[in-house]
Amino acid sequence: MKWMITADSSCDLRNLETGSADIAYETVPFVLTLDDTHYRDTVDLDIPSFVEHMERSRTSHSACPSPGDWAEVFEKAENTIAFTISGNLSGSHNSAVSAMRMVQEDHPGKKISVVDSLSTGPKLVVMVNKALEMIQKGESLERVTEACEQIAHSMRTIFTLCSFHNLAQNGRIGKLASYIAVHLGIRVIGEGSREGKIQMRDKARGDGKTLRRVLEIMEQEGYNGSSVYVSHCLNEGLAEQFRRMILQKWNMAKVEIFQTRGLDSYYAENKGLIVVY
Repeated sequence: MKWMITADSSCDLRNLETGSADIAYETVPFVLTLDDTHYRDTVDLDIPSFVEHMERSRTSHSACPSPGDWAEVFEKAENTIAFTISGNLSGSHNSAVSAMRMVQEDHPGKKISVVDSLSTGPKLVVMVNKALEMIQKGESLERVTEACEQIAHSMRTIFTLCSFHNLAQNGRIGKLASYIAVHLGIRVIGEGSREGKIQMRDKARGDGKTLRRVLEIMEQEGYNGSSVYVSHCLNEGLAEQFRRMILQKWNMAKVEIFQTRGLDSYYAENKGLIVVY
């Protein structure tokens, strides 16, 4: 095989039609543990059942792919480009880099590139699609990597969640934000920093006010009708409402909506939205 496009399962794109037998797409799963049950975050993971179990579980945690998991995929093609969740949120990036070095030591002719998305979910979808577009045009791995790194640094991430329990439990945010969301009925609005860390931005009560505030923040950061990518955790209605709000003001905007996979469902929790623009 000539090309492999791969990502860890923080990427909410389950399948990709490459149009060529020389180009493949695979994701490398996280493992999510709820009480004593281990879930591999594969494309066929039943998200509603997983979220239902998550909401009644007493303990939980996530584990990133091992170098061996990544290496299995890296060995399949002559050229591989891999995308990971932000290295400041998970060890997946370091694991992929370790695998790249292992595989290239054993197979010096293989070309592998690992790109830190500085985000999660929808941004990896954008990068995977960009990689495919460029590969289909005959671009080199170096050029594809450069373009995808530009996406990582230029596109912004904003999210709004009803619960921050898992983010707080795993040390991704402070416990105060989690308390506000759960006990005061307020949706907390967060964003990804330029370094790929999570920071709190605002809060709002009610879905309508929350979406209006998210759009206000996007405009303050320079949004003017460009493409928007939204992942939702079992909240397609709210995602569609947000799409309509965008199109009412920018009727030529492109808004794509995805259902979160396991990892993003674990951290976004039920009804959460992740927006990349």
